[in-house]
Amino acid sequence: MTWSWNYVWESLPLIFEGMWITLGLTIGCFAFAMLFGFVWTFLRRIPWTSVQKLVGFLLEFIRSTPPLVQLFFLFYAWPMVPYVGVTLDPISCAILGLGGHFSTYISEIYRSGIESVDKGQWEAAKALNLSTGKKWTKIILPQAIPPTIPMLGNYLIIMFKEVPLTATIGVTGMLHAAESFGAQTFAYVEPLTLVALFFLAMSYPSAVLIRKLEKKFNRRFDKKNPTGTNNNMDKGVAVNG
Repeated sequence: MTWSWNYVWESLPLIFEGMWITLGLTIGCFAFAMLFGFVWTFLRRIPWTSVQKLVGFLLEFIRSTPPLVQLFFLFYAWPMVPYVGVTLDPISCAILGLGGHFSTYISEIYRSGIESVDKGQWEAAKALNLSTGKKWTKIILPQAIPPTIPMLGNYLIIMFKEVPLTATIGVTGMLHAAESFGAQTFAYVEPLTLVALFFLAMSYPSAVLIRKLEKKFNRRFDKKNPTGTNNNMDKGVAVNG
């Protein structure tokens, strides 16, 4: 099969239209993942052993199951579950499936950010007798979230590249548009190449931006902590020597 520029120009409008659906779905899935990630994080902080074990099991189960299987379950099997089954459209299944899957990983990012907050900040909030809501919104989260931004950005890029899985349940994104064009014309090389180039054109600059953000936050952390304990110990050894 030879390369045909005619097929490129014919498939380009369809793929370009699908690109906006892919981008919009990525934003929707990621927003759901970020919000539900907080739910997992706070559920794991409930001081009841039974709840913590149940939440831990659910998190491991969702992480250990391929997102494609979860999408298929929500779209094909969930409507058949007696008494609780509800038929969902492809977009809703995609947001619940991918968003729910990635929320389990994002919850770990939130947890690491919260645990990085200095113990003195927790004690200060307690000493000021702040309510639980003010303690989290005024002291803990403003310090816990900014350092996690680079990691969240990495998961956003990963999710963007996982969104094509939703073509299997009928979401009309870029991959679905390329497959539909290929089914009509029997030309798959050109539209699928365009899809790959679109993903590259959007993923690579985003990855570069995330790396710059990560370096920026690392420099900011270094400025706040110009000398660490180990460095001071090394200097002390050098002087004593």
